[in-house]
Amino acid sequence: MAMAGDPDIITDFIVPPNENGTLDGNFFTYTGFRALVGADPPTAFKVMKASLAEFPALNGQSVSYAVLQFPNGTTNPPHTHPRSAELFFLIGGTLEVGFVDTKNNLFTQTLQTGDLFVFPKGLAHFQYNADAENPAIAISAFGSANAGTVSIPSTLFTTGIDDNVLAISFKTDVGTIQKLKAGLAPKPSR
Repeated sequence: MAMAGDPDIITDFIVPPNENGTLDGNFFTYTGFRALVGADPPTAFKVMKASLAEFPALNGQSVSYAVLQFPNGTTNPPHTHPRSAELFFLIGGTLEVGFVDTKNNLFTQTLQTGDLFVFPKGLAHFQYNADAENPAIAISAFGSANAGTVSIPSTLFTTGIDDNVLAISFKTDVGTIQKLKAGLAPKPSR
Protein backbone atom coordinates (compact mmCIF):
# COMPACT_ATOMS: atom_id res chain seq x y z
CA MET A 1 0.00 0.00 0.00
CA ALA A 2 1.37 3.41 -0.95
CA MET A 3 0.80 6.32 1.42
CA ALA A 4 1.38 10.03 0.86
CA GLY A 5 1.45 12.26 3.90
CA ASP A 6 3.54 13.50 6.76
CA PRO A 7 5.41 10.93 8.87
CA ASP A 8 4.54 10.55 12.55
CA ILE A 9 7.24 11.94 14.81
CA ILE A 10 8.31 10.59 18.19
CA THR A 11 9.25 13.94 19.69
CA ASP A 12 7.20 17.05 20.45
CA PHE A 13 8.71 18.87 17.48
CA ILE A 14 11.67 18.61 15.12
CA VAL A 15 14.65 20.82 15.81
CA PRO A 16 16.42 21.88 12.59
CA PRO A 17 19.99 20.61 12.27
CA ASN A 18 21.38 24.16 12.16
CA GLU A 19 19.93 25.08 15.59
CA ASN A 20 22.41 25.02 18.45
CA GLY A 21 19.97 24.61 21.33
CA THR A 22 18.80 28.24 21.36
CA LEU A 23 15.19 27.66 20.31
CA ASP A 24 12.66 30.10 21.70
CA GLY A 25 9.17 31.28 20.77
CA ASN A 26 10.47 32.91 17.59
CA PHE A 27 11.00 29.47 16.06
CA PHE A 28 7.27 28.72 16.49
CA THR A 29 6.10 32.11 15.15
CA TYR A 30 5.43 32.83 11.49
CA THR A 31 5.23 36.52 10.60
CA GLY A 32 4.81 36.25 6.82
CA PHE A 33 1.09 37.06 6.91
CA ARG A 34 1.76 40.46 8.47
CA ALA A 35 2.17 41.70 4.90
CA LEU A 36 -1.61 41.29 4.48
CA VAL A 37 -2.48 43.73 7.24
CA GLY A 38 -3.34 47.11 5.76
CA ALA A 39 -2.12 46.10 2.30
CA ASP A 40 -3.91 47.10 -0.89
CA PRO A 41 -5.80 44.22 -2.48
CA PRO A 42 -3.88 42.47 -5.27
CA THR A 43 -4.85 42.95 -8.92
CA ALA A 44 -4.41 39.23 -9.72
CA PHE A 45 -5.16 36.04 -7.80
CA LYS A 46 -2.58 35.63 -5.03
CA VAL A 47 -1.68 32.88 -2.55
CA MET A 48 0.46 33.40 0.54
CA LYS A 49 1.54 30.15 2.18
CA ALA A 50 2.76 29.06 5.57
CA SER A 51 4.01 25.57 4.72
CA LEU A 52 7.16 23.70 5.66
CA ALA A 53 9.17 25.70 3.12
CA GLU A 54 8.22 29.04 4.68
CA PHE A 55 7.81 27.95 8.32
CA PRO A 56 10.27 25.21 9.44
CA ALA A 57 8.50 24.73 12.79
CA LEU A 58 5.76 22.88 10.86
CA ASN A 59 8.11 19.95 10.19
CA GLY A 60 6.40 16.88 11.65
CA GLN A 61 3.27 18.76 12.72
CA SER A 62 1.08 17.72 9.75
CA VAL A 63 -0.46 21.19 9.32
CA SER A 64 -0.06 24.20 7.05
CA TYR A 65 -2.03 27.24 6.03
CA ALA A 66 -2.59 29.54 3.09
CA VAL A 67 -4.36 32.84 2.51
CA LEU A 68 -5.95 33.19 -0.93
CA GLN A 69 -6.91 36.59 -2.35
CA PHE A 70 -9.32 36.74 -5.29
CA PRO A 71 -9.81 40.09 -7.03
CA ASN A 72 -13.13 40.25 -8.86
CA GLY A 73 -13.35 37.86 -11.81
CA THR A 74 -10.27 35.79 -10.90
CA THR A 75 -9.79 32.07 -10.45
CA ASN A 76 -7.55 29.62 -8.70
CA PRO A 77 -7.24 27.24 -11.68
CA PRO A 78 -7.96 23.52 -11.33
CA HIS A 79 -5.30 21.85 -9.21
CA THR A 80 -4.71 19.06 -6.71
CA HIS A 81 -2.96 18.64 -3.35
CA PRO A 82 -1.49 15.12 -3.43
CA ARG A 83 -0.66 14.92 0.26
CA SER A 84 -3.64 16.56 1.98
CA ALA A 85 -7.28 17.49 2.03
CA GLU A 86 -7.97 21.23 2.09
CA LEU A 87 -10.37 22.89 4.54
CA PHE A 88 -11.34 26.16 2.84
CA PHE A 89 -12.80 29.03 4.93
CA LEU A 90 -14.23 32.02 3.06
CA ILE A 91 -13.73 35.10 5.25
CA GLY A 92 -14.91 37.72 2.75
CA GLY A 93 -16.87 37.82 -0.50
CA THR A 94 -18.47 34.99 -2.48
CA LEU A 95 -16.84 32.22 -4.49
CA GLU A 96 -17.86 29.43 -6.82
CA VAL A 97 -15.97 26.28 -5.79
CA GLY A 98 -15.94 22.69 -6.87
CA PHE A 99 -14.12 19.39 -7.16
CA VAL A 100 -14.31 16.27 -9.30
CA ASP A 101 -14.23 12.86 -7.61
CA THR A 102 -12.67 9.67 -8.99
CA LYS A 103 -16.00 8.72 -10.64
CA ASN A 104 -15.96 12.05 -12.58
CA ASN A 105 -18.79 13.52 -10.50
CA LEU A 106 -18.60 17.30 -10.20
CA PHE A 107 -19.52 18.80 -6.81
CA THR A 108 -19.99 22.59 -6.81
CA GLN A 109 -21.15 25.19 -4.34
CA THR A 110 -21.51 28.95 -4.12
CA LEU A 111 -19.82 29.97 -0.87
CA GLN A 112 -20.81 33.00 1.17
CA THR A 113 -18.69 34.75 3.79
CA GLY A 114 -18.31 32.44 6.79
CA ASP A 115 -18.76 29.17 4.86
CA LEU A 116 -16.37 26.21 5.07
CA PHE A 117 -15.84 23.74 2.22
CA VAL A 118 -13.65 20.64 2.15
CA PHE A 119 -11.71 19.56 -0.93
CA PRO A 120 -10.85 15.85 -0.47
CA LYS A 121 -7.21 14.82 -0.64
CA GLY A 122 -5.77 14.47 -4.13
CA LEU A 123 -8.91 15.47 -6.08
CA ALA A 124 -8.93 18.15 -8.79
CA HIS A 125 -10.63 21.32 -7.53
CA PHE A 126 -10.98 25.05 -8.20
CA GLN A 127 -12.24 28.36 -6.83
CA TYR A 128 -13.67 31.22 -8.90
CA ASN A 129 -14.72 34.75 -7.93
CA ALA A 130 -17.61 35.33 -10.34
CA ASP A 131 -18.45 38.66 -8.68
CA ALA A 132 -17.66 41.42 -11.18
CA GLU A 133 -17.23 44.08 -8.49
CA ASN A 134 -16.04 42.61 -5.20
CA PRO A 135 -12.91 40.74 -4.14
CA ALA A 136 -12.93 37.62 -1.97
CA ILE A 137 -10.47 36.29 0.60
CA ALA A 138 -10.16 32.82 2.05
CA ILE A 139 -8.00 30.77 4.37
CA SER A 140 -7.03 27.18 3.60
CA ALA A 141 -5.89 24.70 6.23
CA PHE A 142 -4.08 21.52 5.23
CA GLY A 143 -3.40 18.26 7.07
CA SER A 144 0.21 18.26 5.91
CA ALA A 145 3.16 20.58 6.38
CA ASN A 146 3.80 20.06 2.66
CA ALA A 147 0.45 19.44 0.94
CA GLY A 148 1.93 20.07 -2.51
CA THR A 149 0.11 21.77 -5.37
CA VAL A 150 -0.18 20.35 -8.87
CA SER A 151 -1.64 22.98 -11.22
CA ILE A 152 -3.47 21.09 -13.93
CA PRO A 153 -3.10 23.73 -16.70
CA SER A 154 0.60 24.23 -15.97
CA THR A 155 1.29 20.52 -15.59
CA LEU A 156 -0.33 19.69 -18.91
CA PHE A 157 0.70 22.63 -21.05
CA THR A 158 4.01 24.03 -19.74
CA THR A 159 6.07 20.93 -18.92
CA GLY A 160 7.00 19.75 -22.40
CA ILE A 161 4.44 17.00 -22.94
CA ASP A 162 4.44 16.36 -26.67
CA ASP A 163 1.82 18.38 -28.58
CA ASN A 164 0.64 15.24 -30.40
CA VAL A 165 0.01 13.41 -27.12
CA LEU A 166 -2.06 16.34 -25.83
CA ALA A 167 -3.94 16.77 -29.13
CA ILE A 168 -4.93 13.09 -29.19
CA SER A 169 -5.83 13.13 -25.48
CA PHE A 170 -8.06 16.20 -25.83
CA LYS A 171 -9.44 15.13 -29.23
CA THR A 172 -8.26 18.32 -30.89
CA ASP A 173 -5.47 19.45 -33.19
CA VAL A 174 -1.87 20.45 -32.53
CA GLY A 175 -2.62 24.10 -33.42
CA THR A 176 -5.17 24.33 -30.59
CA ILE A 177 -2.70 22.79 -28.14
CA GLN A 178 -0.04 25.29 -29.22
CA LYS A 179 -2.48 28.17 -28.63
CA LEU A 180 -3.21 26.85 -25.14
CA LYS A 181 0.51 26.55 -24.42
CA ALA A 182 1.14 30.09 -25.70
CA GLY A 183 -1.54 31.47 -23.38
CA LEU A 184 0.09 29.80 -20.36
CA ALA A 185 3.68 30.69 -21.21
CA PRO A 186 5.37 32.97 -18.66
CA LYS A 187 5.24 36.62 -19.65
CA PRO A 188 8.68 38.18 -20.25
CA SER A 189 9.76 40.46 -17.40
CA ARG A 190 10.19 44.10 -18.14
